[in-house]
Amino acid sequence: MEETGRDRDIEGRARNARPRDGLGRPLPYGAPGVERQPEGVVRTPEETVREAQRLLDAGMPFHAHEVFEDAWKSGPVAERELWRGLAQLAVGLTHAARGNATGGARLLRRGATALAEFAGVRPYGIGVDGLIGWARELAGRVEAAGDEALRGKPVDAIAEAPCLRPPTR
Repeated sequence: MEETGRDRDIEGRARNARPRDGLGRPLPYGAPGVERQPEGVVRTPEETVREAQRLLDAGMPFHAHEVFEDAWKSGPVAERELWRGLAQLAVGLTHAARGNATGGARLLRRGATALAEFAGVRPYGIGVDGLIGWARELAGRVEAAGDEALRGKPVDAIAEAPCLRPPTR
């Protein structure tokens, strides 16, 4: 940390060095946390999908969001809405798992809307149509439960993790 007490990376940008849990929530300094995703990693679409699915399956949608965000920022312009939509789905699941029904439902729907232009297509084998349906259905359930109910029993990130590449029929 620098003299002001703000965490900075080697380039001087503000970074929070506090450890994080699997849903990206900050933990007290010195507490064991989940290893953070490195930022700015350029991956192939195959690597992006594989790493994001691994993180989703492990109940770490916040970290999957960071993988999608890297693809969104580094990929071709024509694919940015795909990766941005997937990042929004992951953040929506993160909010729902943290007990934030309002934010979770909003981001799940926003992600589904972003993915709509890819409906009927399976870019990189991603089952976009199924993800849109999953996001809308989960958003409805989360919204119906409400913030108070979700604080007591948040969404299980592992049980609700979507399958990015469902088998083709």
